[in-house]
Amino acid sequence: MLRILAFLLVVLAAGIGFAWLADNPGSVTFVWQGQQVGTSLMVFLIGLGVLIFAVLLVVWLVRAFFKTPGAIGNWWSTSRRDRGYKALSSGIIAAGAGDAVLARRMTKRSDKLLGTRREPLIRFLDAQTAMIEGDHARARSAFEQMERDPETRLLALRGLFLEAERVGDESAARHYAERAVRIAPHVPWAGGAVLESKCLAGDWDGALAILDAQKNTRLVDRDESKRMRAVLLTAKAMTLSERDPAGAKTAGLEAQKLAPDLPPAALVAAEALFRLGDLRRGSKVLETSWISQPHPDIAEAYVHARPGDSPEDRLKRARKLHGLHSGAEAEMSLARAALDAGEFDLARKSAMAAADAEPRESTYLLLADIEEAQTGEVGRVREWLGRAIRAPRDPAWTADGVVSRNWAPISPVTGRLDAFEWKVPVERIGDGDGPMIDAHDGEVDHGPAKTIGAEAKTPEPTAPAAVPAATPAPAKPAAAEPAKPASPPAANGGGTGGAATQPAAKDATKPAEPRKPEAVDPPKETRPAPTSEERKEARFG
Repeated sequence: MLRILAFLLVVLAAGIGFAWLADNPGSVTFVWQGQQVGTSLMVFLIGLGVLIFAVLLVVWLVRAFFKTPGAIGNWWSTSRRDRGYKALSSGIIAAGAGDAVLARRMTKRSDKLLGTRREPLIRFLDAQTAMIEGDHARARSAFEQMERDPETRLLALRGLFLEAERVGDESAARHYAERAVRIAPHVPWAGGAVLESKCLAGDWDGALAILDAQKNTRLVDRDESKRMRAVLLTAKAMTLSERDPAGAKTAGLEAQKLAPDLPPAALVAAEALFRLGDLRRGSKVLETSWISQPHPDIAEAYVHARPGDSPEDRLKRARKLHGLHSGAEAEMSLARAALDAGEFDLARKSAMAAADAEPRESTYLLLADIEEAQTGEVGRVREWLGRAIRAPRDPAWTADGVVSRNWAPISPVTGRLDAFEWKVPVERIGDGDGPMIDAHDGEVDHGPAKTIGAEAKTPEPTAPAAVPAATPAPAKPAAAEPAKPASPPAANGGGTGGAATQPAAKDATKPAEPRKPEAVDPPKETRPAPTSEERKEARFG
C-alpha cells in the first residue's frame, strides 16, 4: 500500500514538473566544436535523460559481460552444494531410521559433494552410520576427529561418553562428562553424569558443587534442587556421623530444613545431636519430622533417645509421640513401648487399632508377641502368626526393585539419586498363598480362598479345638449325599483342613476307605510357641 502511494506521488510530482515547464518555456544554447546549438529547455532535458539512461545501460552490460564466468561458477557450486546437503539430510534421516545401507551411501555422496567444504555433519553422519553397522572402532575414530574441532567438540564428547558407557568403562565416561561440563555446564547429560559419578565415589562436596552449578544455570528447578541438596547433605551427614558429629549435625539440620518429609535427614541430625549431648534439640528435630512424615525409625529413635531410660520412661515418650500425630505408626510405637513396660492391655489395644487402620505383617507379629507375653497360649499365638503370613508386607525402602532395610542416597542398580522410596514392596507371584494356620482345629489349610475383609477384621482369638478321631465311613449307595466336612469353616476365611467333600463311591458294595487324619501339631507341652527372636530371625533371615 505504501509503495503504491509513493509511486503515485512520484508520478504526480513529475506531471506537475512537466506542466510547469510547459507553462514556462525557455531555450538552451551551447557551443559544440565551433557550432552553436540552440534548443528548447524541454527537449534538452529529455535528451539529457536519454543520455544518462544509455550510459547506465552500457555500464551494466560491460559488468555483466565480465561477471558471467563467475556467475556460471557460482551457479554450479550452488547446485552441487544443494545436492550435497540434500544427500546429507537423506543420510541423517536414514541413520535415524536405522537404514545402514542408505545412510552409508548418502554419507559417501555427501562427502563427495561437500568434502571440500569440510562439513562437520558429514563426520557425525559417518559416526552414526558406523554405530548402526556395529563398527564401534570407526565410530570412536570419527568422534575423536570431531573432538579436535571446537565447533563439534561437545557433540564428540557426547558420542565418546555413550561409547564408554556401552563398553562399561566408567572412568572414561566420567572423564568425558567432566570435560563436557567444563565446556557447557548447562548440558543436562553431562551435569547428570558428573553428579552421578560424584555420588558413586562418595564425593558429596563435589556433588553439591555440581548441583549448585546446575541450579545457577537453571538446569534444575528450585524445588528439585532443594530435594536433591537435602539428599546429598543427608548422605554427607551419614558419612561424617562417626568421626565428625558437629559436621554431621550441621549437614543434617540443613537437610532436615530443606526436606522435612525426609526421615533419614532427621534421623542423622538427631543422632549427631544425641552424640553431642543435646537431647532436647535432637528430640525436637524428631518431633518435627514425625509430624511431617510418621516413620517407624523416627519413633524408634525418639523412644530410645536416652539409653538409660526405664520401660516406663520410654512408654511416656511413646505416649507423647502418639499425641503429636496419630495413625498406624503411632499405634505400633505405643504398643511396643507398652509391651516392654508390661502394660499388656494398652499394648493389645494399640496393636488392634493399628491392625484396623493398616493390617500388615508386623502388626500381627506384634500381636503374637503380646499374646505370648500376656497369656502364653500357643493356639492364639499361632493364630496371629497365621494372620501375619497372609497379611500384606510391611513398607520398606525400595529402589528399582531392590528392597533395603536402610535408606541410601543412590540406587544400587542404576546409581540414580534419591531413588529409594518408603513403600510396600511389589508382591511376587505366589506371595501370601502359603499354608494358613487355622485357630479352630490347629490344622493346616492349603485352600486358595482368601477373604480380604476377614483379614482386615481381627476377631477375638479362640483356643484350638480338639481334632475328632478318624473312623471308617460306612458304605453308602451311589445316590447318597456327599460326606460333610469334619468341622465348620473358620471365621477368618481359611479352611479347617478337614477332609474335602468327596462323592459317593462308585461301588456301593465296597466300604469307603477310612478317612486319614491330617497331621496334627504336637500339644502345648511338647511344642512351645516360637519366641520373638526366632520369628524375627525366620522373617529377616
